[in-house]
Amino acid sequence: MDTVNLLLHPVRLRIVHALSSGRVLTTGQLSAHLPDVPKVSVYRQVALLAEGGFLEVAGEQQVRGTVERRFRLRQHRPAITAEAAAAMTTDDHRRGFAAAMAVLIAEFHAYLDRDGADPVADGVSYRQGTLWLSPGELAELSGRLLEVLREAFAHEPAPGRRPYLLSPILFPTAPPPDGSGPVSPA
Repeated sequence: MDTVNLLLHPVRLRIVHALSSGRVLTTGQLSAHLPDVPKVSVYRQVALLAEGGFLEVAGEQQVRGTVERRFRLRQHRPAITAEAAAAMTTDDHRRGFAAAMAVLIAEFHAYLDRDGADPVADGVSYRQGTLWLSPGELAELSGRLLEVLREAFAHEPAPGRRPYLLSPILFPTAPPPDGSGPVSPA
């Protein structure tokens, strides 16, 4: 299975998120982290991710006569490159977006279902806004955001830190205006 098809699946994306930031989990722990997903499905998706080069075995131990494996994300795992993204069809992008949204919805429900969930105290945000940008301004904004986020993505798990799922979504909402001023409604 190619990288694009392997990653454009909501359960596999959730497993990748669960193992991010250097976390090492057994398949049983992943199942507990994804209580809405049947255990057999978690095992199957972990196997596919391991076969596809995304996961590696971080350790094994005997548990009641069976071998229990602990998995982690491979440091040099496959990724959807700019070339692969450019080769994706519009249907591939639809599937990718749908998978990403399914992950967000599932993870947000799991968060709200936890004891003590407090969206205000936890700094939960899901705001939307419209930005008017030229191609140059978009490139500058993207570069500045990447600079800020690179530092935060480098943070390791530590006391006082908790993982936050960040999903920036950016796409044009209307065709470019033919002149100056706002786009008029059709």
